[in-house]
Formats: sequence, C-alpha cells, structure tokens
Amino acid sequence: MKKNSLISVAVIILLGGGIAAYFYWQHTQPKPEPAYVQPPIPATAPNPVVQQVIEAPLAQPALPKLSESDSFMLGTLSGLVGNNSLMSLFHTKRIIHNIVATIDNLPRRSAPISVMPVKRVHGKFITEGPEKDKTISPKNGARYSAYMKIAGLIDAQRLVDAYVRLYPLFQQAYEELGYPNKYFNDRLLVALDDLLAAPDLNEPVKLIQPSVFYLYADPDLEVRSAGQKILMRMGSKNEAKIKAKLREIKQQVTLHMHDKKVDSTK
Repeated sequence: MKKNSLISVAVIILLGGGIAAYFYWQHTQPKPEPAYVQPPIPATAPNPVVQQVIEAPLAQPALPKLSESDSFMLGTLSGLVGNNSLMSLFHTKRIIHNIVATIDNLPRRSAPISVMPVKRVHGKFITEGPEKDKTISPKNGARYSAYMKIAGLIDAQRLVDAYVRLYPLFQQAYEELGYPNKYFNDRLLVALDDLLAAPDLNEPVKLIQPSVFYLYADPDLEVRSAGQKILMRMGSKNEAKIKAKLREIKQQVTLHMHDKKVDSTK
C-alpha cells in the first residue's frame, strides 16, 4: 500500500464530470510517481455486446474542444461546489483527462498520483498504538474534512446533469486513453460498483509495516482495489457518507442510460 497520501473525494470521482475521492496515506516523504502507463487493450469478444451509453442532450450550447476545456471544466466544478476556497484543492490542467484516467484506475491495484484531479491531503498518515500493534488512528479521518465538505456540497442530480452535458468530452478523453471502441460510462459504472463493494470495516483497523510502507494486517484488505483502499483509509464515518453519495450518483446516472448493441469484432 502506498504511503503517498492523496485523496480526492469519491464524489468528485464521479464528476465524470469531476468526482474523484482518493486519499492516499503518507508515512514518509512521497516518492516520484511513475507516469500513467496505458494498459493493453483487451481482446475483443467475438459476439455483439450490450454497452451502457450516455448521450448528451441535443439542445445544448456547443462544448469547447477537449484540448481547451480546462477553464470550462473549472467553471462547471465551481458552480457545483459553490465554495471558492474549496476550489483550490483542484488541479487546473488536463482536468478531464485526469478525471478519466483516475476513474479508469480506481478498480485496478494502483491509481497513480500523477493523474489525480485533486491535490494531496496535507499532513502525515496518523496511526496509534505500539510499534508492533499499529492501527489507523480515529484522528486520521479529520485530515479529509475539506474533501468531505465538497462531497456534502455537491448535489447528485446537478452533478450528473453536468456529466451528461459534458459526456462527449469524457468519451473523447477515454478513447484517447486507449479505448477507441469502448464507452467511458461503462467504466464509470465499474468504478462505482467497485467502490460501493468496499467492506465496512470494524475499527480499529490493524496495520503491519514489513518495510517502509504500512500495509493492512488483514490480507483480504491488502489485495483490494485502489479505489476500495481509498475509502477504507478515510475512516468508517467518512466511508459511509461517501458511499451514500455514490449511490445517489449511480441512481442519477442510470436515468440517462440506454442499451446499445455493438459488434465488438469491428
């Protein structure tokens, strides 16, 4: 488990339009993160498959080009958050690209900090107990208070409305990431379901430190996805609040979906 501690908010992961909630924990000074490495594109299936498609409304003002979308995206986020001081948590470059890459990474074993859409959480990861019996301190959850405020301020319906409107840009970024024949919304649903499947932990959560980094003492927790580990590190109260928001968002997303059969051999 990485010590570099950064977390964006699980809701901002969904801003597919901007929601990302990732808090990585920090025990020592962070090491440089490797650049995002595009995973190999899976072999196509021989038969048509059903994919969940989101289409932006037709009667909408024209969207900016993806390469020129940062200021537009920041304005959209600002309108959703409604708090200028909290907007300082967001990076201002390649916003949509980073959101798409991060959502794609959440169900994987790692999610590089280099493509996170939000800034690193301040302070070190907080533990308690003797050296050979460490647990995550209840105080650690307070480090994420600003990100939790963002999650609380964002209205799920307005967020998804923005996502639907901006979907062509997210789809383009996903195709540029290396998925020309797939829908970003499919991947978003995978990430959502994976996050919601994170276990509800009984605290205190035990840790081990075989080398430099802390690991979960429970092997089942240690092999979880990057997204699930993010939620588990936040503390049970924060995790419950984020999951509740993610359920609202998923419900709103499904209202805009329709099935489309595509020939995956093409």
